[in-house]
Order: sequence, then C-alpha cells, then structure tokens
Amino acid sequence: MFCAGEPAETGFVKAVLVSALLSLTLATGLSFGFGGNAQAQILSPDQSQTLAAAGERTRVTAFKQAVAEAASSDKDIATFYRENDYAPVWTGTGAEHTDRRRSLLQAIADAGEHGLPPARYRGDALMAAMQVAGNPRDLGLLEVELTRSLLRLARDLQTGLVVPSEIDKAIVRKVPLRDRVETMNSFVTTTPAAFFRGLAPSTSEYTRLMKEKIRLERLLGQGGWGALVPAKTLAPGDSGAAVVALRNRLIAMGYLGRSATQNYDAAVQTAVQLFQADHGLTADGVAGASTMTEINAPVEERLKSVIVSMERERWLGEERGKRHVLVNLTDFQSKIIDDDRVTFQTRSVIGAVDPAKRTPEFSDMMSYLEINPDWTVPTGIIQRDYLPALQRNPNALSHLQVTDARGRVIPRGAIDFSRYTARTFPFNLRQPPSRSNALGTVKFMFPNPYAIYLHDTPDKSLFSRESRAYSNGCVRLNDPHDFAYVLLARQEADPKTFFDRILNSGQQTRVNLVDPVPVHLIYRTAFTNAKGKTNYRRDVYGRDTKIWEALERAGVELRAVQG
Repeated sequence: MFCAGEPAETGFVKAVLVSALLSLTLATGLSFGFGGNAQAQILSPDQSQTLAAAGERTRVTAFKQAVAEAASSDKDIATFYRENDYAPVWTGTGAEHTDRRRSLLQAIADAGEHGLPPARYRGDALMAAMQVAGNPRDLGLLEVELTRSLLRLARDLQTGLVVPSEIDKAIVRKVPLRDRVETMNSFVTTTPAAFFRGLAPSTSEYTRLMKEKIRLERLLGQGGWGALVPAKTLAPGDSGAAVVALRNRLIAMGYLGRSATQNYDAAVQTAVQLFQADHGLTADGVAGASTMTEINAPVEERLKSVIVSMERERWLGEERGKRHVLVNLTDFQSKIIDDDRVTFQTRSVIGAVDPAKRTPEFSDMMSYLEINPDWTVPTGIIQRDYLPALQRNPNALSHLQVTDARGRVIPRGAIDFSRYTARTFPFNLRQPPSRSNALGTVKFMFPNPYAIYLHDTPDKSLFSRESRAYSNGCVRLNDPHDFAYVLLARQEADPKTFFDRILNSGQQTRVNLVDPVPVHLIYRTAFTNAKGKTNYRRDVYGRDTKIWEALERAGVELRAVQG
C-alpha cells in the first residue's frame, strides 16, 4: 500500500543518497568523471573523510533548517522536533523509517473503516512527495508533512473528527484530547503497528459498531433491504401485496425466517414485535405509522447513525467503567451496567424538545443519593415560568416556599413581585420534602454545572408513552426505589430495609455512595448489545442530523461495499 512494490521504496532510498551526493558536490566543488579517459582527482583517505564530513554537515543543516521552517506554524510539532534535535522520524534510510512510512500510509488507507475521510490525511500527496524528494530541503518539508498527517489522523481516531460544542451547545461533553507532543513521543518509542492499533477506542461498543458499519456497507452494495412497504399501517389478519413487501423486508432485516406467506400471521406479528423492540417502539405487533416509518428507513440512514455513533464513542474516549449508569436520551431508558451487562433498567423521561429544556450530554460521577429531597427550583424555571406567574398572582404556586439567600422563608405578603425582573429577582423557590414533591422521594446526584440529576416523580403517567421527552431537563425514573436498591447493594446487606427506613422517617437524608459510580448521559440513535441486533432510535433533538452534516462537510462519505 506504501508504493508500487520494492522498486518504488528503493527509489526513495536512492533519492536520499543522490541528495547526499549532490550536497557533497556542491559543498566541496569537486567534480566526478567516469569512463573513457576521464581523469579523476585522487584524494588521500583523510581528505576524503574531511570532505565527506563537511558534505554531511551541510546536508544535515539544510534538512534541519527545512524542518524548523515547516514546523514553525505548529507549536506542538515545532516543540517535538526542537526537543529531539530535529532528527528525522520518517525520512531516514533505515528499516525503522521505512516501516513508519508504510504504516502511516496503511492507516490512512484504513481511515474509512472508522468512518473517517482518508483524503483528509493526504495519503496521495505524501506518496507523490516521497517519490520526488531529491534534496535535504525537500526531505525536511516532507518530514513535517508526514508528522502533520499522523497527528491529524491520531486525534481524529482517538477523540473524534468534529468538536461537539461547535455542533450543538447542549453537547457539553469534555472530549479528552491527547497531548500532541506526547503522541509523537509515543509513536517514536513504540512499533508503528502497536501505535496505530491503540488509537481508536478499545471499547466493546466501538468494536461492535464497526462490525455493524461493515454489515450495512455490504447491504448497501447489495441494494439494501428491498422494496418499501406500500402501506401506512398493517395489522394481524391483513393480506396482500403490502404484507408480502413487509414480509420480505423483515426477512432481509433478519427478523423473519424464510417464508412464502401472504398473510399477516403469527410469525409476521412476532417478527414485527422483535423489530419494534430493537427500535424503541411499543412492541404490540401492529405495524402502525411509527413502525412503518422505521421499517421503511433506508440502509443509508442506518449507516449514517452508526457512523455518528462511532464519532460519539470517540468523544467518550475510554471505557465507561466496569459498573456505570448509562442514560441514552434517545432510548428513554436509564440502566445500571456491570461488566458490559445490563443489571437493571427503568423507563425514563428526559428534557422536552424545547431548546431551553433539552437534557445536555456529559459524564460525571454519582457520589450520593438524597432520600426525601426538597426541591430548589432552578433559576431558569423561575425566570421563564414561575416569576411571571407570581407577578400575576402572588398566591400562585402555593406548594413552594419563597426563601432568601440564607434559606430563610419569606412571607409572600412581604414581597412585591412586580418590582423584580428575571435578572433582579433575589429569592429562591423551594418545595419541602413530601410524597408530592416534584423530585418525588429520592434523587441521585452527580454534582455538575448544569444542575442535572436523576430523580423520582409523583407523576407516573408519562412513562407509558412511547416518546418521553417532557421534563425541564433532569431525568425522571419510573422505578427509582429499585434503582436505589441496586446501587446500595454494594454497601448495605439489606438495601431495601435501609432505604425504606429512611424514606418512612420523612427526614431529608443524604446517603453517600462508598464507591462513586460513573454516569454517562449519552445520545445514540444507533447502539449495540453484547448479544442481539444493533438498536436504532429516533433523533429526538435533531443532534445526530447536525453531526452527520458536519462529518459530511469534513469529507465523510457513505461506502457501498461489493461482495
């Protein structure tokens, strides 16, 4: 992949040798004649060594000057070469340098496997430059370009091609960018194969997403899942051409075995239910409007979701934790995961689609839970909703106390709410602990700048809905007590009795987790299971659409693989 076999590589080495000879000739003013009766100047061994050393110094100086010049616009590259006395990493003549060049070009060629655009890393331009580099200056400039491409590829593979916060301000995830000088130091102190192998995330999720990407690319090359289902809705008992199209599509997707039925029979119904479960739909076996939309989604759309999810996994950048809490916003589920296995999950309600209420994406550490919590109303809700209500009617929101900065309750009759604006309102609003508290009976805290946490709710009606984006930003749990029991089981012999005793006391109580648990609020329209098919979800906030558009602008393309 580096070049057209051994002759091209030999040509590169010859170019280096020719440039050294040229430097020597220019530096010494000697001319060399060959053949016939040409007379050659005969030098003593000492003179030859002296001249050769002078020529080598000239060559090395020209190379270093070119490296310094080319690296001057990049602080990290300049630092790396300065700290290493401008020694060549790529453009030497030894086997070590040859292996580095070949490995880089192979990694660039393989970038598409990761959903990255190979053209971004300029493999063709680098190969062309290698073939014509004929003097120390050319080699110095090429040296820096190879390093520049390596660092760009390394960063994209490690932590993603695009910057999350530039896509959507609610993606507040802190991407763990690697130090670029350390990246180069790592490269030169390990084998190229090991270095490139270690760049992309080593998580099981990333590995499974790559496999799904390859599967979908092959499907795309074969024409996808076949004809669309020409019906708005189908149900058990139906028959005809539309049912046949549904049957064929379910077979192509792997949800139904080989069948010649023209009827929406029990086997088709079961296949529809399996499809619905894998796509976050109500698994009733009826192919209604939302189910039909997902069944007719093309392979291209699923492939985009997978590529975006791979990019998102690169943002995460590391293992999620042997035990962790995972909230996939598009899935409306909160899970406790132990060793890549879901040990508990519960339905969740996330922030509403309103841009001011959408749940952000980030990771943090859950350090405690609070039983019988009070609720201090977030400032944004006060400004947006509650202050206007109080200005219209000072006795509104009677379940809330008005408190000052020291937590003292202020009688409403002592406050003229009309005097204040959203910016000048100096009070807090607080709901005391109770079964009707907005946070219910327990909240799970991972302190963060966004005032986001998981919590109970007295309003259970929303959990039965298929789409559950209704909160002011925090994540509501359908089964918060069971969630707490699982978390506390690591530190309490009888977690249920422990929890219920505090709950029944009615006292606001903080319970620290002996071992804090990582919490990941993610947003994946494609995600995998250790066993089973890849799951797909709807782009509830439109974030994945924005990410795909950014990837496309950066050169990412869908690939159809033949065979």
